[in-house]
Amino acid sequence: MDMRQQALTHWLQTFFSTTSLDIHAMPGDASFRRYFRVKHGAKSYVAMDAPPAQENNCRQFIAIANALRAKGLHTPDIIARDLEQGFLLLSDLGSHVYLKTLNASNAEELYGRALDALAILQSCRTVEDWKVPLFTADLMYQELQLFKEWFLLRHLNLELSQQTEKMLAEFFDFLAKSAAEQPQVFMHRDYQSANLMALPDKQVGILDFQDAFIGPVTYDLVSLLRDCYIAWPDDLVKKRVLQYKQKLTDMSSVGDYEFLRWFDLMGLQRHLKAILTFSRKFHRDHNANYLQHIPRTLAYIAAVLPQYVECEAFNAFLNTTILPTFKKVSASCAQ
Repeated sequence: MDMRQQALTHWLQTFFSTTSLDIHAMPGDASFRRYFRVKHGAKSYVAMDAPPAQENNCRQFIAIANALRAKGLHTPDIIARDLEQGFLLLSDLGSHVYLKTLNASNAEELYGRALDALAILQSCRTVEDWKVPLFTADLMYQELQLFKEWFLLRHLNLELSQQTEKMLAEFFDFLAKSAAEQPQVFMHRDYQSANLMALPDKQVGILDFQDAFIGPVTYDLVSLLRDCYIAWPDDLVKKRVLQYKQKLTDMSSVGDYEFLRWFDLMGLQRHLKAILTFSRKFHRDHNANYLQHIPRTLAYIAAVLPQYVECEAFNAFLNTTILPTFKKVSASCAQ
């Protein structure tokens, strides 16, 4: 065990007053946080290890969990905490994560539940003991610049001309401003199949919400329906987008085309951000597990770009430079 896992184990043993604990690492996400399933007798819990130096967000996890639960949503109960060390002991919502549970026969029902929960989540405007930050155009632009740094320059090893740099800056600015002009709501920021649980009684468990923002109305929607980890036919996706729009009472003055345009352009920003995260995990953290999701994420981008005239220049760059280079780099990584 590393030093943090040793400290976490000691903390748990002290809390339960026993060394007879069964502690196993759980699949992680693309952050420095780690999760462990803890068995104590017949009961199961989840321990979260959030290193304060990298993931100083236990306080907002607790505050947001309480706020969402007050809305009637299902988040883990906070059983014990050590904020100085960055440890939380949570209730265990089980193992039926959406990513592993979804299939063609249950998708309609499970997505319906997730969209109902999302409509409630987006109405959570205030969180006691935590000021939810704004997901501004500047923040989105910074993420897009990181896409250039970690994917284009680091992963693909591209040399960008001054003209290409200018094109990217204009395209990134367009995406960021488009998203910032949408209605702003409470935003989970990673509302996708790996963070949702299928619970008994047709309920949805919501995880990994500590990085919430106030941001664009379509951000979580595109995270769910154009998931980087699982793909569905686009006509079905657009049908669900418009069904969700009908749930939002303040969207009555927004046309279907405009809402779908918001959704598509938001998806471009979200997916470019995801690709930078997957690339950074490989190069910085030596974790190659997320590289497998880049082709699916690029496919979403390639399908949307031709639909909008503002994306013509980036679309040309994608097809002439990014995709051919990515194919070569992927072949090299596989060897």
